[in-house]
Amino acid sequence: MRLFGTDGIRGRAGLAPLDPKTVARVGASLARARETSTQPFRVLIGRDTRESGVWIEQALATGLTSEGAEVVSTGVVPTPAVAYLTATGGFDAGVVISASHNPFEDNGIKVFSPSGEKLIERIEKRIESLVHDDTWAAPQGHPGVFTHHDLSSTYEAHLRVLLPEATRLRGTRLVVDCAHGATAGLAPALLRSLGFEVDAIGVSPNGRNINDHCGSTYLQPLQRRVVETGAALGIAFDGDGDRTLLVDERGQVVDGDALLLILADDLHRHGRLPGQAVVATIMSNVGLELALRARGIRLERCAVGDKYVMETMRQQGLALGGEQSGHVIVAAHLMTGDGLGTALQVLRVLETTGASLSSLAAALVAYPQTLVNVRVRERVDLKTVPAVAAALSRVEARLEGRGRLLVRYSGTEPLLRIMLEGQQQDEIAAWAEEIAAEVRTHLS
Repeated sequence: MRLFGTDGIRGRAGLAPLDPKTVARVGASLARARETSTQPFRVLIGRDTRESGVWIEQALATGLTSEGAEVVSTGVVPTPAVAYLTATGGFDAGVVISASHNPFEDNGIKVFSPSGEKLIERIEKRIESLVHDDTWAAPQGHPGVFTHHDLSSTYEAHLRVLLPEATRLRGTRLVVDCAHGATAGLAPALLRSLGFEVDAIGVSPNGRNINDHCGSTYLQPLQRRVVETGAALGIAFDGDGDRTLLVDERGQVVDGDALLLILADDLHRHGRLPGQAVVATIMSNVGLELALRARGIRLERCAVGDKYVMETMRQQGLALGGEQSGHVIVAAHLMTGDGLGTALQVLRVLETTGASLSSLAAALVAYPQTLVNVRVRERVDLKTVPAVAAALSRVEARLEGRGRLLVRYSGTEPLLRIMLEGQQQDEIAAWAEEIAAEVRTHLS
């Protein structure tokens, strides 16, 4: 059974692989798979506000300490805090217990390397093989002993470097939605201390209300509150705080593509965009690609998942990357998504330019998009099916660089996904159906 997905181990809390016995075995396997020779193996654990996080932390500690590891818990903190504190605190690994934007019934385990980056697949596979290896057994029945140490102030000091204080924006009204998650105890207080007037919502976690009709995956309450109160903008985090989406003063959503364009423009103006390139996934709108191209900036695309964004940035020495969902990575700050860090960097652009969020976001003209899923018998190379290949070629020719065609098989279902972006919704919908018809005829 594959344990690690694109964002660690995730599933329903209490059921395999997130049952106590397997979680303890994952902890023991992490200690066994270590590539450092330091003694003891030091691990930092942080979690979000889900009620299951408490026993999962205990089970992990049981497995880790059974293999001689030293475990430090920093309690409820955002995911990027664990990444930063792992890298700067001399830890051999960092673990986050969270299912990000999922409902409270789910949970997950994400592991960071000593450098504060998500584990490479080679180490993930090593842990998986150890978990499934029945030649050894993790000790049962003894509680893992770990220490509690609140390190959030260290992470907060790192954030303050991004925007030491508001001057031009002092007194500006912000609405902040913390999704009843890991940023609830940090984000509103930090923003107030910088000089903003903060209207905070989603800041009363009870273990079960994380992401419940709030946060970055449910923006309607934030949009209404911004408009009703006349706020300059709204900031929404997900449950573990590694992503953010913004809402402008009119209540319009500013997604990850727009955030990337705003930050890329700023870095480019200040000569801090090496390679004159930005990384985004295959799902980012072609409008981002065209807007960057007009500024002399190349868009480098990668597979979906912030770990792939990070890997591409690392391989090419690039400074900025992200996803539509609001995962944004700024290398100079942290090599993982940081929702509060992203919000502060956008606020810094507003502070230095005097522009409104809506005026900056308007630079991105998102093209209409359509997606058609077609069930297939098997996955074959589409170039080997003449009628399908011809349909793809016809549509590519019609786009003439003013749109984008993406055709890929689903990773989990027998589906071919046909995604088209272009200038006219009805036009691209017809073209997508033209391709789908040939796929149904020859592959369904």
